[in-house]
Amino acid sequence: MSFINYSSREINCKIVYYGPGLCGKTTNLQYIYAKTNPEAKGKMISLATETERTLFFDFLPLSLGEIRGFKTRFHLYTVPGQVFYDASRKLILKGVDGVCFVADSQIERMEANLESVENLRTNLGEQGYDLDKVPYVVQYNKRDLPNVATVEELRRLLNPRGVPDFQAVAPTGAGVFDTLKAVAKLVLTELKKAG
Repeated sequence: MSFINYSSREINCKIVYYGPGLCGKTTNLQYIYAKTNPEAKGKMISLATETERTLFFDFLPLSLGEIRGFKTRFHLYTVPGQVFYDASRKLILKGVDGVCFVADSQIERMEANLESVENLRTNLGEQGYDLDKVPYVVQYNKRDLPNVATVEELRRLLNPRGVPDFQAVAPTGAGVFDTLKAVAKLVLTELKKAG
C-alpha cells in the first residue's frame, strides 16, 4: 500500500523483514544502513521496550530509477521475532508493500521458522493481504554456521511456492543486498502494474 508524496515527487514503499527471533532481521537492516549512501537515507530509528525491539529507516536508492517521474523511497522495518509480540507484528505489517522472510538456517531452528511463516500468513490475512500475492522473498541466513539444513530442505519446508530466495551471512553482508534488491524489484513491478 505505497503512498505518494506529490511535493517531493516520491513514491514511498514499505518493506518488512519478518522471521523468528534472532534469525538476523536486525543484522540485515544494520548492514544495509551502514552501506547506504548517507545522503540517500534517513535516520535509523529503534523502537525498543524492555523486551522487544523494532528497527526502521528509509532510503532512496539511486539506481532503481523512477516511475512516472516519481522517485521511489523504501521504508525498511523489522518485526520483533518472538510470536508473543503479535500485536506489534500486525501493526508493522499494516500498509506493507513487500516482505522479506529471514529464516535461520540452523537445523534446530526449523520449527521456529515454520511457526513464523504461518504467523506471517495469518497476520497478513488479518490485514487483508494474501502472502501468495504480496511481493515476497526468502533469505536463508546464518549459512556460515556448522549445523545448517541444506538449501533443498529449507526450500521444501519454507519456500514451497518457489519465490526468489537467497543464502546469506548477514554480519558479513553476503546475500543481504541480493535479498533487498529482489524484494524491491518485485515491489516496483507491482507498482508499475497498478499504475
